[in-house]
Amino acid sequence: EGLIEFYDSFKDMFEFFCKNTTIHGTIRLVCSDSNRMKTAFWTLLLLASFGMLYWQFALMFSQYWAYPVVLTMSMHSEPKMFPAITICNLDPYRFELVSEHLVQLDRMAEESITFLYGVNTSASLFHMNEENIRVKDLSNVGNLSTSSFKLSQNFSLLRMFDHNNRSGRRHSSVGFRLCNATGGNCFYKTYSSGMDAILEWYRFHYMNIMSQLPVIINISDHEEQIEDMVYSCQYDGEPCRPSDYVHFHHPVFGSCYTFNSKGTDSFWTATKPGIPYGLSLILRAEQKDHIPLLSTVAGVKVMIHNHNQTPFLEHEGFDIRPGIATTIGIQQDEVNRLGGNYGKCTTNGNDVNVKLLYNNSYTLQACLHSCFQHIMVRKCGCGYYYYPLPPGAEYCDYNKQPAWGHCFYQLYNRLRNHHLNCFDQCPKPCRESLYKVSAGTAKWPSTKSQDWVRQALRHQNGYNSTSNRRDIAKVTIFYKQLNYQSVNESPLLSENLLLSSMGSQWSLWFGSSVLSVVEMFELLIDTLVLSLLFCYQRFRSKKT
Repeated sequence: EGLIEFYDSFKDMFEFFCKNTTIHGTIRLVCSDSNRMKTAFWTLLLLASFGMLYWQFALMFSQYWAYPVVLTMSMHSEPKMFPAITICNLDPYRFELVSEHLVQLDRMAEESITFLYGVNTSASLFHMNEENIRVKDLSNVGNLSTSSFKLSQNFSLLRMFDHNNRSGRRHSSVGFRLCNATGGNCFYKTYSSGMDAILEWYRFHYMNIMSQLPVIINISDHEEQIEDMVYSCQYDGEPCRPSDYVHFHHPVFGSCYTFNSKGTDSFWTATKPGIPYGLSLILRAEQKDHIPLLSTVAGVKVMIHNHNQTPFLEHEGFDIRPGIATTIGIQQDEVNRLGGNYGKCTTNGNDVNVKLLYNNSYTLQACLHSCFQHIMVRKCGCGYYYYPLPPGAEYCDYNKQPAWGHCFYQLYNRLRNHHLNCFDQCPKPCRESLYKVSAGTAKWPSTKSQDWVRQALRHQNGYNSTSNRRDIAKVTIFYKQLNYQSVNESPLLSENLLLSSMGSQWSLWFGSSVLSVVEMFELLIDTLVLSLLFCYQRFRSKKT
């Protein structure tokens, strides 16, 4: 009795609560007990207020558990590191081991174009003059016997016609047929543009040819000197150093160099915006060894990306025209995502179920390519040539896997249509830097200055071309501003805001506080204890 206050009845307990609680309106239930109409009115009013309160609580909790976010934008201005810049000469190597097959493929392409369009392409188009073909010797890779690879004749280019009932005209498409391992379930990989069909057909054979090369090639033994591609390189008015770039070979885009790939050298710290303080390059844009049907573009491929990031040149980047001076201004944006319940993102890729096949930092494209390659190896029995291989796998070759093209194109269509689970398994990075690019071009060198520019390049870099502006290009990449925009995700309804909103609703409908909630819990406990006591008394009286 000293711990729990006893009441003679539930009515006494309820009257005591209504007269002493801090909840507004409850006292009207007992002070007007002689007027049943008022008592009923205030009872209904209090019940309606309770209903409205908990309806608002349900709305707030449903919104909170949806985990919405709000974007906040802020501007920062500080010295920062210059981004990584990758350039490629669009001139892939003709390795000695496969050079003969590439020449055969060029002849097949010429025959196909003649068959489709009746155009007799010149030998110079496909570099049929073998004296002009520069090949890369791989004799020091190991004992490589003469390859038994043979170009398949089962993927000939065909033109198909379909009749359009509306216009009454026949529309043609060009493509090649692909079948599964049993020769059934065939379909045509067609394009409305014959140019696209020929390029895809050529790349399909090209991948099979290149699969004959060893998986690991020491390109450093065969790489050209950077002076063969970059005639001049300056950053912030200072000449570039040999340690400022790394070299790699891309099977389509040729010899590539990445400047400031790691982003740790203070030499590349950007302290001022503007053209004079950016990266200025004079590049060779010749196509002496060009493989014409891998790409119809002449010039240099350039991509601006983050440090320690694999440059996916087939998805991003832009082309620089020969004979043109291109100025590229960049503006950095930074995106910070919350992750967790507020969205799917990863900090460094360690929590992603896909094993990355690239040695650089995590990116969405690296994850998608790795995911597709793992599925490709599992479903088709071999790997796609343009992506790295998982351990123990080999690249696809239609001499060994005749139906891999049928398997690949079906899988790739499923990936494009989001029917593979790669997009579900590969989240975006939680922190990401994006670069907005704006470019301007001008004729370079001008007609009056091209003679002395060529003379200067000839004496300094061994430049020996006689063409007029068609084999050199100038590009300048710079920060337009050092301030950058940061876009941050923050919870629309945090725990503190949720409690604050609940308190506001409680005060609106009852004019009370947290202590009023404690009073209601006290009333429930008193009701439970009094019920137990009454039951115990009744049990004892019956027993007596």
